[in-house]
Amino acid sequence: MNPLFKMMGGNMPPIVQQYMQFRNNFNGDARAQVQQMLSSGKITQQQYDNAVQMAQQLQAMLTPNGRR
Repeated sequence: MNPLFKMMGGNMPPIVQQYMQFRNNFNGDARAQVQQMLSSGKITQQQYDNAVQMAQQLQAMLTPNGRR
């Protein structure tokens, strides 16, 4: 368990729990799946652009020294 969560009494916030469950159950290439959703019209270009921007921000926060 992450030391930060240990300090919080071992309880992960619900959003983190949901993410961990999603991550553990996800199979495949996320980028390809989102691109397919855009191509099929399930999401708009703006939604796609927002998802890409959020992914880049998360990657910057989770990567040591902002390296990619």
